[in-house]
Amino acid sequence: MNRIAPGAQADASPPCRPTLPLAPGSWLGMLGGGQLGRMFCMAAQSLGYRVCVLDPGADSPAGSIAERHLRADYLDAAALAELGETCAAVTTEFENVPARALQQLSERTIVAPSADSVGIAQDRIAEKGFVRAAGLPTAPYRPLRSVEDVRQAPAALFPGIVKAARLGYDGKGQALVANAEEACLAFAELGSVPCVLEQRLALDSEVSVLLARGFDGTSLAWDVAGNVHRGGILARTTFPARIDPSLAQHAFDATRRIADALGYVGVLCVEFFVLADATLLVNEIAPRPHNSGHATIDACVTSQFEQQARALAGLPLGEPRLLAPAVMLNLLGDLWFEHRTDAMREPDWSAVLRHPSAKLHLYGKREARRGRKMGHVTILGASVDAASAVADEIERALGIGERGQ
Repeated sequence: MNRIAPGAQADASPPCRPTLPLAPGSWLGMLGGGQLGRMFCMAAQSLGYRVCVLDPGADSPAGSIAERHLRADYLDAAALAELGETCAAVTTEFENVPARALQQLSERTIVAPSADSVGIAQDRIAEKGFVRAAGLPTAPYRPLRSVEDVRQAPAALFPGIVKAARLGYDGKGQALVANAEEACLAFAELGSVPCVLEQRLALDSEVSVLLARGFDGTSLAWDVAGNVHRGGILARTTFPARIDPSLAQHAFDATRRIADALGYVGVLCVEFFVLADATLLVNEIAPRPHNSGHATIDACVTSQFEQQARALAGLPLGEPRLLAPAVMLNLLGDLWFEHRTDAMREPDWSAVLRHPSAKLHLYGKREARRGRKMGHVTILGASVDAASAVADEIERALGIGERGQ
């Protein structure tokens, strides 16, 4: 466990909080109906809470198991009013839900994380400026708001990556560029919307820290997770990461600083780049549970989703201690397509579950699409190496890597 002392910055505005922990049977609200919301529902329901989901999808993973599903746009005034009147506290499962919806809800009920926290994470320009203002390093970058900004970009930023400032995730809204000419083309292809140009760095690894922070400012963090991406999507997480303890402590301290500066309440993920010389750079902030934390469901005393429910309800945070090393594999929709014929078929889950230490989680999505997150499998082991060896076997059995995943 990594216990982080209370103490938000004086200028951080803490959200309103329950006067007492919310009793079981209370309603908790969730903006968003995806798999993160689904796993939150399961955790909250196991604690005795009822969940109301607001999401426009007819068959959303979270909406299908919540006690109530308000099928409406996130900015639908009537739906927001009903959610706010029904629920004693509301949270969100992804950062692209409009911050304005959270702000409107905060006029009726407890909202955590706050609209301000989510708003910062929604905009790469604001996010990077916030991180640097907190005294933490990022990759060299330049905001791009016009073609002239692109043309005046320093040569040192190339080769680089042009990233849309808003609504990008899992590698979407990004383009690799070698020079200013390519950056201009990428800026135009992304719709000439605000972007950032970020220097492309030689990375040694990528890691993330998940931290939960309560209304009282007390924070607890899980072990650092080591991440591998393929095609811009997280493919594999090793838990704990194979990094030096001093680097892990550096990552914990940086995450704590960000959470305190935000006056954050809930589960927060901070993704980091690690350079060859062990320099640690903040990449992104996710104001919610994160794909890289899914192993906590099976590998820890308290999962990230139970912790999210505890924080929202004003309960004491749970012990995040690791019970067993683990490796998590993302299961994308590509696995439902035959490699050679492209015909649809159900993956052979017996090839996963014949390994007694493998835990399969499918998200209840009715349609498989390439690149769509359909589930994950967590492999527990006596050591990281033991879990990794079984994960390698499962990847080969499922053909992960052969079908574009």
